[in-house]
Amino acid sequence: MRVTQSRLDMNLLVALDVLLEESSVSAAAARLHLSEPAMSRTLGRIRKALGDPVLVRAGRGMVATPHALALRAEVREVVERARAVFLSGGEVDLRTLTRTFTVLANDVVSAALGAALFTRVSREAPGVRLRFLSESHVDLPTLREGVADLELGVVDTRAPEVRTEHLRDERMLGVVRAGHPLLREPVTAERFAAHDHLIASRRGKLEGPVDEALARLGLTRRVAGAVGSHPASLFVLRDSDLVGLLTRQAVPLADALGLVCFEIPLELPPLSFGMAWHPRHDADPAHAWLRDCARDLLRAVGRDL
Repeated sequence: MRVTQSRLDMNLLVALDVLLEESSVSAAAARLHLSEPAMSRTLGRIRKALGDPVLVRAGRGMVATPHALALRAEVREVVERARAVFLSGGEVDLRTLTRTFTVLANDVVSAALGAALFTRVSREAPGVRLRFLSESHVDLPTLREGVADLELGVVDTRAPEVRTEHLRDERMLGVVRAGHPLLREPVTAERFAAHDHLIASRRGKLEGPVDEALARLGLTRRVAGAVGSHPASLFVLRDSDLVGLLTRQAVPLADALGLVCFEIPLELPPLSFGMAWHPRHDADPAHAWLRDCARDLLRAVGRDL
């Protein structure tokens, strides 16, 4: 960051961190318990210190400049390390903690764990807000760049700067509408392969481990198409004769739509569920508490399956 030492002010870094997170002067003012005019003056000081507009108008909202986005991860890391320095004994008062955590997760994880996580956070740390981000169709360094604080789900990153923790394995189930022809007789690999299939893939893939398992048996299936998430696929399956897949933790979502789940008659590799975060959060007791919450919930879901 091109900020001269005479201009260095930790309060400006905190304000910049919040402004980049909220992309709104009014929302940042509310977070920092300032008036909007005071927040606007602070933004002016930040612009002067950085020699960059930082936030610019885009329609009715504001967006960060490329320079501000490039600084985002660095600013977040400095602010979080400063918080850790001033927290005594690695402890945090959850009742007075005011913070927003961004969680990266696929839609099934958000739907299956969201309510329980929001409930626990509200009970233990009422000043904390959670923001769930859906996975992108491309892999991005969201943890390294500070876009997300924690990733939950099938964590397959191999980035050396990311911490990962395996929590449980899960297997896939088949899912179809009630009364589907596949359910009229026992589901064999041959009958399973004979029906048209729908794939849920954030990358739009049209094949996967199921096709590999079928190929080992000399079988193939016809994939009719793909949608971007498992929750979206369930609505398509409800109103069609397509065959889909879902994880066991998503069974309540299927039950709510009147769908029927069944065991897949194939040898499929297990899905490894866990969480990931950037090492800059290791010494942050608030982030450690969030990891504890997520860990407890993911393990509890695993025990219930």
